Amino acid sequence: MKIAVVGAGLIGQAWSIVFARAGQHVMLWDGQEPALLEAPIIIAKLVEDLAQAGLVDDPAELLARISTEADLEVALKGVGYVQENLPEKLALKQSIFERLDALTPPDVILASSTSSIPASKFTETLAGRARCVIAHPVNPPYLVPVVEICGAPWTAPDVIERTWQLMQQIKQKPVHIKKELEGFILNRLQGALLREAFKLVQEGYVDAEGLDTTVKDGLGLRWSFMGPFETIDLNAPGGLADYAQRYGPLYHSIAKEQTDTSPWSEAVIQALDQQRREQLPKEQLGDRRLWRDRRLMAMAAQRKRLEQNGSEL
Repeated sequence: MKIAVVGAGLIGQAWSIVFARAGQHVMLWDGQEPALLEAPIIIAKLVEDLAQAGLVDDPAELLARISTEADLEVALKGVGYVQENLPEKLALKQSIFERLDALTPPDVILASSTSSIPASKFTETLAGRARCVIAHPVNPPYLVPVVEICGAPWTAPDVIERTWQLMQQIKQKPVHIKKELEGFILNRLQGALLREAFKLVQEGYVDAEGLDTTVKDGLGLRWSFMGPFETIDLNAPGGLADYAQRYGPLYHSIAKEQTDTSPWSEAVIQALDQQRREQLPKEQLGDRRLWRDRRLMAMAAQRKRLEQNGSEL
């Protein structure tokens, strides 16, 4: 299948790698010429890193499947699926989906990578609104495979099914979000943890380093290979229901203190930023991001080895 990736920023570059790695032919478009010129250079470097980690078998063959095109109409010719990745601005989403709907045959799926905006907000007036869907990746999708699939009330069931099948085919991990909601599932879970994290620091219970240690060397170790429901299912002799009976009153009591919906405190943001800059100077952020990606590559490579050996994570 030929795939159109609309938007050549970080997410568009990453999606191009994901599709091409799975054998799909990718046409990458962007309305900004500098972005379109820079994208192949960045993609080539990322693919080289993935190859060194054992996550890409033939870098040259992968890169040969990715082409760039400055003319949107040309980029969309003959495609079976479109993945849009423009900035998180509603007017921009509305404008690009009007163009995509006008320029593609009615059986082509139009998917958005938006991390927060429900599809109904930018597809309602389209003639082809039934073929529009959210396919929200986790950054970077070539290392973190979850994709949240969420339709608008008018999205056709077969569009959800075809998108699900495509994500499985390219070795991503699709999750069907059954009703629209802002932020979908991943960002709502992340937001809940961040809200409590900010609050615990604001009220003087812990500092940035202690909070991060609690997650990365505590909850995160379990959450890296099983979710919260499986976690609690294994944390009581009788399983999930037993856990809920034992600890439900505790969490109910805690929840009564977690009802604040005020914005993150600017003072706490500044204090946390200062603590982070003491641990990691701003000029080292880029190097640390590369370190993060190398760690993710090592984890992905280990998962790949286990899967090839028939072992369950």
